Amino acid sequence: MVLSETKTSLRDDRQEGACAATHPGQVSLVDMTGLSDWPRNRLLLALPSRDLKRLMAELEHVHCERGQTLIQADSALDHIFFPDSGVISVLAVYSNGQAIEMATIGREGCTGVQAVFGAKSSSARYFAQIPGTSAKMSRRAFAQAMQSMPAFQRVATAYVEAFLEQVMISVACNSAHNVKERLARWLLMMRDRSDDDSLPLTQGLLAEMLGVQRATITNAVRELRRAGLVMPSRQRVTIRNRQGLMDEACECYELVRARIARHLPKTFPEN
Repeated sequence: MVLSETKTSLRDDRQEGACAATHPGQVSLVDMTGLSDWPRNRLLLALPSRDLKRLMAELEHVHCERGQTLIQADSALDHIFFPDSGVISVLAVYSNGQAIEMATIGREGCTGVQAVFGAKSSSARYFAQIPGTSAKMSRRAFAQAMQSMPAFQRVATAYVEAFLEQVMISVACNSAHNVKERLARWLLMMRDRSDDDSLPLTQGLLAEMLGVQRATITNAVRELRRAGLVMPSRQRVTIRNRQGLMDEACECYELVRARIARHLPKTFPEN
């Protein structure tokens, strides 16, 4: 949707790890993004056109670099990010510094689901696992939209339900299934959210996200490679056979997809 002369609030964000704004100043939407189809986030696109038009002035187009912390655990929840591309990880952070992934967010969702309930701080860390772009909105604007736009409230609430389903299944999966099954599920989830078979991931990051030792991940990746399902390299894992990887993954992959699609129809492409 092209909205000429739409004012965009591009605020100076000095928080550590914040995404960089595409352009400074108040400019038209197309000038700011260079795209006529922004935003691409499916939650925003699910809104009636009149509501999306009202929100445009509150959205900031930002680039999120790989490994960038967008929201720190136990810090102020100042902004909500609606990914257009890339993948954001949601991490539980422990006192010894260890961080374990609870969920992932792509174009189907947004960060800071606690904001739906009026929360002003985040209990989780959000960081850009796969680089991309997002539509950034202040918590204040988010709260106002929840109060003044019934359609926005319905979409946000539906996403909270889908997000909680993902977290609950992930917790059960960590206890019920072996590392190779969980790795296959996780790679498929990354592929769904990034819309790309080539994933910029290191084995060190895979081990951290799944909460296992690096050697354990190395062995699991080797098994998947020998089966012709993936091709790992130093900084990347490429999926070569998606259907074969689905066969290796635990049932949680299809279960999460089905539960999310139930709350948010047309979230995932058919392929």
